[in-house]
Amino acid sequence: MRAPGVGYLQLMTTAAPPRVGTLLREWRDRRRLSQLELALRADSSARHISFIETGRSRPSQEMVLRLADHLDVPVRERNALLIAAGYAPHYPERSVDDPSMSALRASLERLLTGYEPYPALVVDGTYGVLAANRGIAALLEGVAEHLLKPPLNAMRLTLHPEGLAPRIRNLREWRGHLLDQMDRQLALMRSSPLRALYDEVAAYPLPETGGRETATAGDTPPFALPMMIEHGGRVLSFISTIATFNTPMDVTVSELAIETFLPADPETAAALGRFSRS
Repeated sequence: MRAPGVGYLQLMTTAAPPRVGTLLREWRDRRRLSQLELALRADSSARHISFIETGRSRPSQEMVLRLADHLDVPVRERNALLIAAGYAPHYPERSVDDPSMSALRASLERLLTGYEPYPALVVDGTYGVLAANRGIAALLEGVAEHLLKPPLNAMRLTLHPEGLAPRIRNLREWRGHLLDQMDRQLALMRSSPLRALYDEVAAYPLPETGGRETATAGDTPPFALPMMIEHGGRVLSFISTIATFNTPMDVTVSELAIETFLPADPETAAALGRFSRS
């Protein structure tokens, strides 16, 4: 039998690009909405939503953005929907180092400085560290040199056996919290780099020493899961908070997160005060 030609092989191995209807149906299923529920929210009809999803009707650019808004689709994925529908991306994607982002950079630097002595940092959508204050720098003492070479990654710094992990007293709990956080992100967006990072850090072995204490080991139960870390001969306890931008108009900005570590007890607050004066 004659071997198939190159054209045949290309036809068999080249995947067709996703249709906008298919993508919208996937997002609707993720949000657990019926076609009628989505139609009512978007001021449309279930019939029109059905036609879009099956490819019988091509949605306008306005309709794509409206449906994406009601489905709470991440900004990066909204551009993917528009491209699938045959339109140009609506949201730009600029590097934080771009000259047009100078005001953003200055604001973030002021914000991080204002949080001192509490540790705070800015990360991107794959936990790359874009900026950090002196509080974070103090906690990184003793971390392996290769983890401190750019580009820094917050998940690697925290969970790597040569990073903060050996000093985190409740590592099993904190590691589970971080992996769950990444897993929730992956459920909301398709990101190959984030998936690769998750697989990498989830495979890190737990350090042989430390990491077995629980956050409820003290006399007073915490009001949120703290990160309990050894530093300077004492155990510091931090509660993490994460802030994001409201209604971002840029892909990069939509994926930025400002994480702050607040003292979970008076002893940690006092220690941070002493660090800042030294």
